[in-house]
Amino acid sequence: MINVIASIRVKPGSLPEFLEIFKFNVPNVREEKGCIEYFPAVDIDADVPPQILDENVVTIIEKWESTEALRDHLNAPHMLAYKEKVKDIVEDVSLKVLQEA
Repeated sequence: MINVIASIRVKPGSLPEFLEIFKFNVPNVREEKGCIEYFPAVDIDADVPPQILDENVVTIIEKWESTEALRDHLNAPHMLAYKEKVKDIVEDVSLKVLQEA
């Protein structure tokens, strides 16, 4: 099993639009072979230093059975359609693919 943390920075004021598009696609992703967990999360102020808050970042928490399942996910037709829909509101994407140490 692998864990994925994706950080998606959206243009200021675009968070509601981005989340609507993203959440519409979540059921498609959860049906993919190898998907164990997949959901978006946003920062909350937990008053726990050294927390860094950013209202323009959505963090995607993912678990996949394998790196092959992740690669298939990234090239799935619904993911390509999602990327096209958000291309004008996403400023940056970073990805961490992790395994248990």
